[in-house]
Amino acid sequence: MAPKVTVLFYSTYGTNHGVALEAARAAEAAGAEVRLRRCKETAPQEVIDAQDAWQDQLDKMQDIPEATLDDMEWADGYFISVPTRFGVPASQFRAFVDTLGPLWQKGALANKAVTATTSAQNPHGGQETTIQSIYVTAMHWGAIIVPPGYADPVKFEDGGNPYGFSCTPGALSETGKQSVAFQARRLVAFAEKLSA
Repeated sequence: MAPKVTVLFYSTYGTNHGVALEAARAAEAAGAEVRLRRCKETAPQEVIDAQDAWQDQLDKMQDIPEATLDDMEWADGYFISVPTRFGVPASQFRAFVDTLGPLWQKGALANKAVTATTSAQNPHGGQETTIQSIYVTAMHWGAIIVPPGYADPVKFEDGGNPYGFSCTPGALSETGKQSVAFQARRLVAFAEKLSA
């Protein structure tokens, strides 16, 4: 059977949406059954309304279902892409994680592969700590962390974050696409082994 991967993301202006789309494409190409899911927007509507780019991005993602507990229980692996907020994952992702207690309590998140990516306004804006924070949460689940490390030459071209792909805002470069695809393929390979 094909491994099942949930690509879970939150995106305010589109960067992590782009990463998630590339990850979903690469995971499917690697043989996985994929669910692309977004974290629910939790910011007040008046804050979103004050920024056209934020509202435009929210409109662009309306066809993508919001993540549910079923999407997490169903999967053999998780590809997570969320922006950095003050050195940790965006609160919209954390709010979703806070709903996962029932799954965690029954061990439904254990022994699943997880990898993470992020973006921040600048290269030293907390990208590494954001990914590490996601991995700390995954350790509480009993999940198996699958970082890219330096297991592919693209990691020496993409900025070199061994914990997971990270970038500044904007569209993915060709190198970024290659890096995300490598990380997604690596996740699929481990999810397949863990689900066997």
